[in-house]
Amino acid sequence: MSATDTKASREARIVLIITVIASALLVIDITIVSVALPSIQSDLGGSLAALQWIIIGYTVTFGAFQQAAGSLSDRLGRRSMFMGGIALFTLSSLGCGVAPDALTLDIARCVQGIGAAFVLANAMPLIAQVYDGQSRNMAIAVWGTTLGACGAVAPVIGGLLVDLTQWRYLFLINVPIGLVALFLCRTRLPADPPRSSLAGIDWTGAGLLVLTLGLVNFALTRGEDQGWDSAATLVQLGVAAVLLIAFLFLERRVAAPTLDLSLFTVPTFVAASLIAFFSRFATVGGSVYYILYFQSARGLSPLLTGLIMMAIFAPQLGMGLVAGKLQAKYSPSHIIGAGFGILALGGLAMSWSFDRGQSVWLALPGLLLWGVGGGLAGSPSMSLAVNVVPKARSGMASGAINSLFMFGAGIGAAIFGVLFRTRISDEARDGLELSSGEHDKVVSAVAQGDISRALDHVPDHTTGQVRRMLESAIADGAANVMLWAAVICVGTAVISLTLVRKKDLLTGAPEPAKDADAEPEPA
Repeated sequence: MSATDTKASREARIVLIITVIASALLVIDITIVSVALPSIQSDLGGSLAALQWIIIGYTVTFGAFQQAAGSLSDRLGRRSMFMGGIALFTLSSLGCGVAPDALTLDIARCVQGIGAAFVLANAMPLIAQVYDGQSRNMAIAVWGTTLGACGAVAPVIGGLLVDLTQWRYLFLINVPIGLVALFLCRTRLPADPPRSSLAGIDWTGAGLLVLTLGLVNFALTRGEDQGWDSAATLVQLGVAAVLLIAFLFLERRVAAPTLDLSLFTVPTFVAASLIAFFSRFATVGGSVYYILYFQSARGLSPLLTGLIMMAIFAPQLGMGLVAGKLQAKYSPSHIIGAGFGILALGGLAMSWSFDRGQSVWLALPGLLLWGVGGGLAGSPSMSLAVNVVPKARSGMASGAINSLFMFGAGIGAAIFGVLFRTRISDEARDGLELSSGEHDKVVSAVAQGDISRALDHVPDHTTGQVRRMLESAIADGAANVMLWAAVICVGTAVISLTLVRKKDLLTGAPEPAKDADAEPEPA
């Protein structure tokens, strides 16, 4: 290896390290705050709605700005946009940490979500800019696997910080890390090419898309509390649909669109989009309910539940790196398809094992399969989109995929929530004699995993029997969710095996060699 190659390799590793550090901050911040909500309310006061916006504000703006941030970076430069995102995230973290009241904290969290969107939307394009071929696949595998680990340990970190210090340090700890990341970006990231003219940027399209994604994310986040068939939810989704139609109409007519719709004529990009959506639909959407099973139906503590979850996280992290290596020899379609096939087996195994009449440890094989399949499918799914577009458009591709990740998780949680609640409602109606109002209160409490609150609405002498019945209802509901998650994983495997094509991959790993006497692939 020449000195030039060694220097380029070293610089590429530095870019990977910087993107991992910066991305880890925002992934941790998605979940780390949830453990501190009681402490925040005790300190700052405020209504329940204000407390919920600490989570909702970050989630809505984070999802809303993904596509716009990725597309703008293609025109304005990845380094500057990435650094701008880190700076905004760091400053808003400081604002969160010193917030004097709940309203200020909510506003700072919304701004923090915008900064996080600009960081995440540019992380994968930065990696794609300095890596090619199998090296790129492996770098994205390392990045994605590390972020998965950060997401897994975030609640533990949050709990320790709250126990040892106070909730403000959940945000203030981001400040020195952000400053270090900015220094590394300033000194080590490759300079952006000359900036394109601002006059040609599709500002109207970017604005329409931000409003559309923001409204959809808000409706998905608030749908359970508002009611999925309530006027508020229907109006939010209706306005979002109108804005989306206006956005699509505009994108067909501008010279440099925020989202080039011609990308969706490439089968592999369509596959990457569908895989991104359905992967989060099944995995993130289903995760709420197997946790409810362990904690509410089986009565396990949060600590023991967290330890059991290591049966998912440990193999998921290991298989993420294995999947990166496998892309040197095998088609991503086969790796992703195999991963979702194993996920489907894990979902079926969990569906069978979620039964109060069986040992709780019978769930372990399903959890292990879920982790192996998720790790195997994860990293090649993430790299697929940027491997079918030129480097100059990787921001647009990354933004689209990240937006679909968020949509998939939100819609999956919503639809699975309806399935879960319906199963509980049916079993409560068969097993309890309650008025319509009391029935709804019991079902609402149980659907949130709060059996103790549900028992407030039944006679005292029946609480033992009713508790057992409600625990069984939660187990049945979680089993039903995981069964449908398995079905979705099978469908996603089929999408990968039928739509991902070698000829669409511009810089990915090669397909396996075909037999010499095989017919050539059509152009």
